[in-house]
Amino acid sequence: MISNLDGPSQVFLADLGRLEQRLAQVNQEITSGRKINQASDAPDQIDSVLQLRADQQHNQQIQTNLAVAQTGAQAADGALGSAIQLMDRALTLAAQGASTTTDAAGRQSLAADVQSLQQEMVAFSQTTVGGRYIFSGDQDTAPAYALDAAGSNGVSQLQAVSASVQVEDPAGGSFAASKTASEIFDQRNSDGSVASGNVFAALNNLQLALTNGDADAVSQTVSALQAASDHLNSMQAFYGNVENRIQDAQTFAGRYDTQLQTELSQKQDADVTADALALTQCQTQLQAAFEMQAAMPHKSLFEYLG
Repeated sequence: MISNLDGPSQVFLADLGRLEQRLAQVNQEITSGRKINQASDAPDQIDSVLQLRADQQHNQQIQTNLAVAQTGAQAADGALGSAIQLMDRALTLAAQGASTTTDAAGRQSLAADVQSLQQEMVAFSQTTVGGRYIFSGDQDTAPAYALDAAGSNGVSQLQAVSASVQVEDPAGGSFAASKTASEIFDQRNSDGSVASGNVFAALNNLQLALTNGDADAVSQTVSALQAASDHLNSMQAFYGNVENRIQDAQTFAGRYDTQLQTELSQKQDADVTADALALTQCQTQLQAAFEMQAAMPHKSLFEYLG
């Protein structure tokens, strides 16, 4: 293609194009706040920028998961604290029922009190947070147990559940953050028989002994009640450790988020001060270029025709 423009005009237009391109780039950086808006802006850095963004999103998801786990752990801690107080009450009732000063009518009244405790304990096993049954493991849309006077240990197991979900630690690895209702309230041996520390069984045996008016049988339930109380304390300690680990993980995730944001800002954020200076320089250069071009002598049509 043959150009009708002379050499100086061609140089002028080329320089003008470069200035306008630089001006557009600076304006985009100022408007967006970023010096990298697309891959072509910094081909050698785009991979690291995308990786930093992915790491940041992943870390933010971990923080969200930690917050959910923290809410559940706190609710479980509170429920178990109340359950332990309930077991203390059961031990007091057992001591009264085993006393020779308590008559048959008194034991029947105590049996009714224990029935109320059983109902409360089952309610603790059904604790919910945000519509989730926190002791129902992977099937947290429904409770694991219901009160049933005719059932084994005074309850019915509505579903056998497991808690396989692990909470990711931003420092690496993951950890369990929950226990199931069966682990907490219905401890069993490998053969399915009632294990020491079974909360439901201890309360039910106390209620039956009081209903039967058998002081000796009531006295024999005390050790099981104490074992159940100790077991609840160990479960509460588990959740206390979970809360501590979640707090540590949240602290780490917060620091890591700051680190990622700093690195990302260094790579992609615009230098507003430098861009403002470049904008002024570009505008000045454009104005000067137009003024110089206007001042250059131009041949008339008659000069070309001779």
